[in-house]
Amino acid sequence: MVTDTLQLEVSKIHKLDGNGATKAFCDLSVLKSFVIKGLRVVEGEKGLFVSMPREQGRDGKWYNTVIPLNREVKDEIEKLVLEAYGG
Repeated sequence: MVTDTLQLEVSKIHKLDGNGATKAFCDLSVLKSFVIKGLRVVEGEKGLFVSMPREQGRDGKWYNTVIPLNREVKDEIEKLVLEAYGG
């Protein structure tokens, strides 16, 4: 399991009130050595999903600042964050 290898852990989750698409913000600890801040739990057309942190470029487009390099890691992060969210 990737979670054991990378020692992934949700270090903080902040649930939002309201009807917006963003339901929560989350921080993720990796290897108990650093934290990735700004993951988002989002309500999409097909249900909840996890959006990676991103920033807006000078061109006005949004770019992810953290990118999982394989599907297994992305799926594990999503599973872990959604479990912490309770969804």
